[in-house]
Amino acid sequence: MNKNYYIAIMAGGIGSRFWPKSRTNFPKQFIDILSTGKSLIQDTYNRFTSFIPIENIYIITSEKYVSLVKDQLKDIPFENILAEPSRKNTAPCIAYISFKIAQKNPNGVLLVAPSDHIIKDEESFKEIVFKSFNFVEQNNAILTFGIKPLNPNTGYGYIQINEEIQKDGIFKVKSFTEKPDLELAKIFLKTGEFFWNAGIFAWQVSTIIEAFKKYQFEIYELFNNEKLFFNTANESNSIQKIFPQCPNISIDIAILEQADNVYTIPASFDWNDLGTWNSIYENVEKDYLGNAVKSSENVIIIDATNCVISKQKEKLVIIQGLDDFIVVDTPDVLMICKKSEEQEIKNYVAEVKRQINKGDRFV
Repeated sequence: MNKNYYIAIMAGGIGSRFWPKSRTNFPKQFIDILSTGKSLIQDTYNRFTSFIPIENIYIITSEKYVSLVKDQLKDIPFENILAEPSRKNTAPCIAYISFKIAQKNPNGVLLVAPSDHIIKDEESFKEIVFKSFNFVEQNNAILTFGIKPLNPNTGYGYIQINEEIQKDGIFKVKSFTEKPDLELAKIFLKTGEFFWNAGIFAWQVSTIIEAFKKYQFEIYELFNNEKLFFNTANESNSIQKIFPQCPNISIDIAILEQADNVYTIPASFDWNDLGTWNSIYENVEKDYLGNAVKSSENVIIIDATNCVISKQKEKLVIIQGLDDFIVVDTPDVLMICKKSEEQEIKNYVAEVKRQINKGDRFV
């Protein structure tokens, strides 16, 4: 195994689009969403431990989730759990792990992945990972994983490739579009030039640090000034100093949409960004009426079709006359929402905070 290969799993999100199942104190990456016996972060971690040494795998999460990570990933070294003191989106998160690894191993090659994706063909995934490592080792490149779109999904970002500039089937990126409307997504699908942005990236740590220096000097300077303390007893103090000063910005906006050395590797593995209730619907078995029911015990469905139903195991639930709805029942919240309106769930969470006295307890 190449000792220069590292994995960073991002696990600091709150999963608000999976509300009310996903909550601030116990977000979706720690939940067994698909009833497989493992949480999403456990699945992601196990996927990488099959071919990357544990000591080269890092989890980046919120301070409040460190104990959850340690409880669910019992064999990961504690020093490999990086705690963010505040949520500042993916750019500061990636700067942190990149500077940390660079201090330990200047030749480090890093793959960054979310903790909540479903990848069923793990052998194909492994092949793509090693192909991406090999590519960025040999090229001064920022690499993204692109998924061939199966439908005009408006919940994903899209990557447009330049088919005329490629190396071994890895294409230069022409443009990024974040969550287009339906009509634009349909156009993207027809052209054949667009891929879903999987949010999985690979690069040499030296390459991404240079990109921060060029495009996000504020972030670069903050981490560069403290880098000598990384991998020492003073690292936590440095991070406590850095993060409040960082802008809240994604790596896509901070770097990828500006850099001129961004490439996409088309991924052939079966992938799903398990970010919404509709994605649950797509990944579980349905009954003969097209309903996806989690905890199917004590559920009676009458003339209801194409619904996602998640309930408490012990409660009796009767669903009648609904078509294309999301029904989520938890001990303290019941949500009934049209599947077509699931992108509004984040707004519902905001309304709970605004309208309900002490509404934070529900989110």
